[in-house]
Amino acid sequence: MSERARWYVVHTYSGYENKVKANLEKTIENRNLHDLILDVQVPMEEQVEEKDGKTKVTLKKIFPGYVLVKMVMTDDSWYVVRNTRGVTGFVGPGSKPVPLTDEEVDCMGIKDAPVAIDLEVGENIKIISGPLKEFVASIQEINLEKRKIKGLVNMFGRDTLAEFDFNQVEKMD
Repeated sequence: MSERARWYVVHTYSGYENKVKANLEKTIENRNLHDLILDVQVPMEEQVEEKDGKTKVTLKKIFPGYVLVKMVMTDDSWYVVRNTRGVTGFVGPGSKPVPLTDEEVDCMGIKDAPVAIDLEVGENIKIISGPLKEFVASIQEINLEKRKIKGLVNMFGRDTLAEFDFNQVEKMD
């Protein structure tokens, strides 16, 4: 797939931003869409309020009624996001969502969460979810951008190469 993931703005019912984020994340997990929909964010900023001489720091949504989704735009990913409960549509003319430019993304302070993973090639990992749950794999390749690990799993006496999302594996002691 040559299409790169871009940030899109999704309009939601006011007050549903976090529900939309949670629903989308659940759908991504259930349908294994990690390679199409990479990140969902509700941008927040800290606000300091003084009340009765006490300083209180609260998190406020920067763009109420909007959720930012980093995704590869396909018919499937569009359908999944568009039909998530609480979503009223993508921001863009007509039915064609327009991705944010890199400058807009920078201005909004959206940071692609740096991937910190304490694993290296050759190491053994335990698979904690999916069809190979409870198996052990030997890491062959780590792709930080796609958040994927390729590992050899010994099944029925032979090693089979399989691919896992970072959240499907854990480091073995």
